[in-house]
Amino acid sequence: MTISSSLNAGVTGLNVNASRLATISDNIANSATFGYKRSTADFHSLVLDQSRGAYSAGGVRVTTGRAVEQRGTLITTNNPTDLSVTGRGMLPVTPITAVASGSSDLPLRMTSTGSFRADANGILRTASGQALLGWPANQDGGIPSYARDTMGGLMPVRVDANQFEGDATTRISLGVNLPATDTSFDSSGGSRTMALEYFGNLGQAQNLDITFVPTIPASGSSNEWTIQVNDAAQGGLLVGEFTVQFDDTRDYGGTISSVTTGSVGAYDAGTGLITVGAQSGALELDIGRPLEARGLSQLSDTFAPLSITKNGSPVGNLASIEVDALGMLSAIYDSGFTKTLYQIPIVDVPNPNGLKPLANQTYQVSSDSGAFYLWNAGDGPVGDVIGFSREESATDVASELTQLIQTQRAYNSNAKVIQTVDEMLQETTNIKR
Repeated sequence: MTISSSLNAGVTGLNVNASRLATISDNIANSATFGYKRSTADFHSLVLDQSRGAYSAGGVRVTTGRAVEQRGTLITTNNPTDLSVTGRGMLPVTPITAVASGSSDLPLRMTSTGSFRADANGILRTASGQALLGWPANQDGGIPSYARDTMGGLMPVRVDANQFEGDATTRISLGVNLPATDTSFDSSGGSRTMALEYFGNLGQAQNLDITFVPTIPASGSSNEWTIQVNDAAQGGLLVGEFTVQFDDTRDYGGTISSVTTGSVGAYDAGTGLITVGAQSGALELDIGRPLEARGLSQLSDTFAPLSITKNGSPVGNLASIEVDALGMLSAIYDSGFTKTLYQIPIVDVPNPNGLKPLANQTYQVSSDSGAFYLWNAGDGPVGDVIGFSREESATDVASELTQLIQTQRAYNSNAKVIQTVDEMLQETTNIKR
């Protein structure tokens, strides 16, 4: 019956506007919740069979969801592990309860932002109990290759506050000028020496003693030096011996012409590196390639160590941790040494709005969202990881209040329809009187 269908349509109108009111209430209540995504209510008309001639009202139904793709404004904080994602994608997290249970099969959750701080066990987690996940780095700071469509390899990020770390020296660059006058036939033939500090595998400081001995010819200049490298950590053991011939032409004067290996050590003309056997292992000294204006030179009458640089550092205590735009979480020690500990990937799905919303601004993969894929931050369709930042709620309070007025009017109008239908049915009942 047409009148009764109007009554049913009015009832459905009340129901859907009540649902819309609930989403508006949620949005306004979470207007200050970091990472909150707006709840949405979409109305869809219901159409009944009109083939009998009389029109029957079908009413309306509602579907609710989350506008996960809508992003809030990023604000700056003072915590380096307050993380957000610029653009598409989310951070991988897991409930701390699952970590505490010791389960090897951790459930994957996603969040667009989080304030992660180390708990008593050193695990980076939010106050609501979401632990940050990442791929652990090798001892040398490299990230192994992991499958991108599974959770395999992802682990809770753990950073121990009280830890020491040293970094052994593996390369030293020598920018040294040797005096050309020392290789002249009338020179005294005195050697030049210098000491280079390097750090061993246990963080201890050791010295390489380098001696430059000029070759004195019978006449003219030889432009030739013998380099001897002795390791003080091994009792002054000779670990490298090389003969370096310098060029004296107009175009390349003062650069290395050739290097001949002596009794110990190796030289690679393609890289300009000589390799010596220090106590800590193989140590590379960068003296430069032939005819290259870098490394060792022989000019004028001055012995000058112009530029000596090396990697490695003594043992240091953990000072802070930071996450860069590529998702690399690094430990920074008070000795100046920086070491990569984890890589934080970005999780993406084909349909972010189809994710299943859970408590604490986290989401779970569903059949509507599609399967997840783990990207490197800043790669493919996903954004960068931003430290010292939080993402504000995506709620626009002014817009929600406007919708609240519209919803109230619509609810009142549907109630008026029901009241009108009730009066019409009463009139139909009165016809019999």
